[in-house]
Amino acid sequence: MTTKEQIEALKERLETLDKCLDIPGKRSQVAALQKKTESPDFWNDPKAAETFMKNLNGIKAWVTGFDKAFSGVEDLDVLYEFAKESLAGGTDEADSTPETQELDQAYSLAMKDIEDLEMKNMLGSEGDSLGAILTINSGAGGTEANDWSAMLMRMYMRWGERNGYKTAVTDLQDGDEAGVKSVTIEFDGEYAYGYLKAENGVHRLVRISPFNAQGKRQTTFSSVFVYPLVDDTIEVNVDPSRLSWDTFRAGGHGGQNVNKVESGVRLRYLYQDPDTGKEEEILIENTETRDQPKNRAKALLLLRSRLYDLAMKKRQEERDKLEGQKKRIEWGSQIRSYVLHPYKMVNDLRTGFKTADTQGVLDGDLNEFMRRYLMQEGSGGPSAPVEDID
Repeated sequence: MTTKEQIEALKERLETLDKCLDIPGKRSQVAALQKKTESPDFWNDPKAAETFMKNLNGIKAWVTGFDKAFSGVEDLDVLYEFAKESLAGGTDEADSTPETQELDQAYSLAMKDIEDLEMKNMLGSEGDSLGAILTINSGAGGTEANDWSAMLMRMYMRWGERNGYKTAVTDLQDGDEAGVKSVTIEFDGEYAYGYLKAENGVHRLVRISPFNAQGKRQTTFSSVFVYPLVDDTIEVNVDPSRLSWDTFRAGGHGGQNVNKVESGVRLRYLYQDPDTGKEEEILIENTETRDQPKNRAKALLLLRSRLYDLAMKKRQEERDKLEGQKKRIEWGSQIRSYVLHPYKMVNDLRTGFKTADTQGVLDGDLNEFMRRYLMQEGSGGPSAPVEDID
């Protein structure tokens, strides 16, 4: 049964959030901004009004989330008294009655609401509040690696569903026999990038391969790359002279219109590093719809997002130099192992967090991995060495 001490500890965490988030100040902001929306000429400039409403809803979300957590914690005192009375004079060794079960369930929900606020409060870095673009690429290993990429694709799609994000596959290259060679997924919604940036890196799978006739254990890798999805409020300079386009027939099952016309688009952009002058080609493909103009528009949006990400990383490098520190995890580093044989374990190599619930993780239960990563990054200190698991 949930104890009085546990309830008091939650109250203290809620009080800390109240001060850190300045909830009274946000309530005043919401009231003032809400009043402006009542002006008769508010929607005369739809684009400006839309930006204004986005800002208002973002502030309002903090207040709504806090009020929900506050209500949940406030109910615990009453539920605790009911549970205590139900056990008075009883002999139930399991310490379980309908009232205690209701208390435990309410405590878990209140804890989750507070943890969600605490986690969101960690997302204060540039770009964190934006949507996200996530790309998965198979490593060496043929069909086995392609199948692992398909498993990761499902895992992130399920994570998006669990957390209320609208997801769309903007490009997909199927494997020759099974799985996918590469896939790009868009996550539309606030703070998607802030959470998903924890997934940047190489993910390793160890299992008995269903594609191996000898039933041998195999290790395979896929890489995940995440960058923020820009919106109309962010200015990003795209040099038209460095742009080129190709069109192609998108892959898919025979007979579909998507195969009969060149609806797929391939955008090439010659990016020049502003500091070194070094040039590299950015390649973006989009096959999301059967409408080529729409695919072109989305490809340009993805390009703007990539350029914003590069500029953001440049600014972060400068800040790291000034602060005399270097981020420990870079793109290309192995970040997590998913072992399905001979035992079951998912091990994050950066934070040391492990879980035996491999199926839950593959079904999109990733928030604890993200929370540990954000806590570690927020502390600024190095993590303890973590042994890899084979």
